Amino acid sequence: MSSHNQPEHDQLYKIRHSAAHVMAQAVLELYPEAKIAIGPPIDTGFYYDFDLGQDENGRSRTFSPEDLEQIEKRMRQIIAGKHAFAYREVSADEARQLFADQPYKLELIDGLDQGGIDEYGNETDEKPVISTYRQDAFEDLCRGPHVEHTGQIPPDGFKLMNVAGAYWRGDEKNPMLQRIYGTAWQNKKDLRHHLDMLEEAKKRDHRKLGRELEIYIFDEDIGPGLPLWLPNGAVMIEELEKLAKEYERDAGYDRVRTPHITKENLFIQSGHLAYYQDSMYPPMEMEGTTYFLKPMNCPFHHKLFASKLRSYRELPVRFAEYGTCYRYEKSGQLFGLMRVRSMQMNDAHIYCTEGQFEQEFMGVIDLYRKYFELFDIEKFVMQLSTHHPKKLGQKYVDNPRLWHKTEDMVRNAMINGGIPFVEVADEAAFYGPKIDVEIWSAIGREFTLATNQVDFAQPERLGLKFVDENNTEQIPLCIHRAPLGTHERMIGFLIEHYAGTFPVWLAPKQVSVIPITGEHHAYATALAKQLKQLDVRAEADLGSDRMNAKIRAAQLMKTPYMLVVGDNEVQNNTVALRKRDGSRQNDMPVAEFVEMVQQRIRTRSSEL
Repeated sequence: MSSHNQPEHDQLYKIRHSAAHVMAQAVLELYPEAKIAIGPPIDTGFYYDFDLGQDENGRSRTFSPEDLEQIEKRMRQIIAGKHAFAYREVSADEARQLFADQPYKLELIDGLDQGGIDEYGNETDEKPVISTYRQDAFEDLCRGPHVEHTGQIPPDGFKLMNVAGAYWRGDEKNPMLQRIYGTAWQNKKDLRHHLDMLEEAKKRDHRKLGRELEIYIFDEDIGPGLPLWLPNGAVMIEELEKLAKEYERDAGYDRVRTPHITKENLFIQSGHLAYYQDSMYPPMEMEGTTYFLKPMNCPFHHKLFASKLRSYRELPVRFAEYGTCYRYEKSGQLFGLMRVRSMQMNDAHIYCTEGQFEQEFMGVIDLYRKYFELFDIEKFVMQLSTHHPKKLGQKYVDNPRLWHKTEDMVRNAMINGGIPFVEVADEAAFYGPKIDVEIWSAIGREFTLATNQVDFAQPERLGLKFVDENNTEQIPLCIHRAPLGTHERMIGFLIEHYAGTFPVWLAPKQVSVIPITGEHHAYATALAKQLKQLDVRAEADLGSDRMNAKIRAAQLMKTPYMLVVGDNEVQNNTVALRKRDGSRQNDMPVAEFVEMVQQRIRTRSSEL
C-alpha cells in the first residue's frame, strides 16, 4: 500500500503519520515487552507492525478486538495531552543506544548508517540522515513530517480497523509481525463517509456477488487460484472478448493463437527464466526435454514475428491474442479473481520502428480511454514505471543507454499527448519501462488494471529483424499491451464497479419472461425463443413459483428486464415491462421492446 497520491506536506498525511506514532506509544505502554518495527502512513490511514513475543506454548501472541479498543482508548488520552512532536538528528551510535532494546529498529539503523536504506527499510538514493521524533515519553526513528502536537489529530476522526500478519520487511523468511491498521481523517464526517464506503464495498465484494450471481466458483479439487466459470461468467467473458476483438480489429490488429506449453529454451532465449522463474509453475520433463506452462504470451508472439524476414513497409505489425497464462502466485497473495494462477490476458504485441513508436504507444493509451468511457470509469492514474540503476543485471536488463532512451521516449510521448502521469522508480518490467494504469471503481476502490510496456531487450535476444528503406537489417521495438488486463481481474472489477447491475449488453441474462399462470407458458416460451433468435439472452421462467416470487428471483439476479405476460399480453402481442430499477411500462408492443433492447445491446449503452 502506498501513499503516492498524498504528498508529504499534506495535512492529512501528517495526521496519519502522527497517529501511527501515537498508536505505537499506546501499544508500548499497554504491552511493555512489545518490539516495534515500522509505521508508515498509507492511502486511507496508517499501520504499525509489532512483535508481541510468544505465549507459554511458543505461539506468537496476537492482538484481539478487545485489545484494539484499549489501544484506541489510550490513543485518545495521548491526543488530549497535546504533546509536541519534537525533531532531532542523531548519530548512528546515539540511535543504537536509544533503541538498544528494539532489534527491528537496530536493523534499520544499520541500514541507514551504511546508506541506501530509509527508516522503513526501503531502498533509497537519498543521503541517509538518522533522525527521530519524540512526543510525550515516546521517541521513534523517523524523518517526518508530523503535526505540531498530538492535539491536532482529530480524536473522533480515526479508528483502528483490524490486525493482520505481516512478515518483517515483506520476507517470509523473517519473523511474522502483528500489523494494526488504522484509518484517519480530518473530521468525524469524513471518517463516517469512509466507513460507509467500506460497508458498501463489502456488499459489492466480487467474491460474494460472484457466488450469488453464479458467475464463477473455486473448487478444492481443482486448486486455489484456478477459477471455474459458470454459464453466467462465460457469457461475460465472451462479451469482453467480443468487445476487444471489435476495438482491435478497428485499430489494425491481427489475431493469433499460441499453445499453453513450450520448451524451456524459449524462456532462456527471451530472458524470462532468469527474471521470472519464481512465478512460474515447475518444469515438466518429457522424452528428455524440459517444458514449462506459459506465464506470458510475448515470446510466442516474437516467434510469429520472426517466422519470416519483414520489410519496413509491413510495420507496424500488431499481433493480438486472448491467451491463457499460468503463474504460480503465492497462496497468501491469491485473492478472488484479482490475483489468480490461471488467467486469460487481453494481450497484444506491436512491432514498430522508432519513428512509429510514439503514434503506436499513444494509440494504446487512446484505447485505454475508450474502454474507460464505455465502463464509466471516471478516475484513473497513468503511472510511468522506470528502472533502478543499482539493479541492472539483477532485476533489469543491463543496458543503461537503452533504459534512459526508452524511458525518455515514453515520457515524451505522454507529455506530447497531453496525458497526465506520475513517475515511480523501480517498478519497470525487466526488459523496459511501462505505463501502469490504476483505476477507481464507482465507490472509490482502487484497482491496478492494465499495462503498456516498451521492450528493447527481447527483440534482440530472439533475433527479430526487419529490412529498412536502405535494405539494412534493423531490430524493431516491441510494445506489450493489455488494456483490459486479464478477464479475471476485469470481471472482478466490473462486479464491484456495477455492484452486479451490469449494463444490458454485459448482463449474463438480459430478459426474464414471466408468465402469470400455466396458461401463458406457450406465449412466454415463444417470446423467449424469438428474443434468443435475435441474440438477446432471454429465458422463460416456467417454474411452479407464483409470479411475484419469479419477479423477486429475477431482481435478485439483477436481470435488466422482466416481461410479465398474461391474458391481455397474449391477446394483444404485448408485454408488461418491469425494469430492474423498478420502473414499469404496461401494454408495450413486443416489436417496440425488441427494438429497444437491441439498440441497448448494439450500442453497448449504459442506459437501462
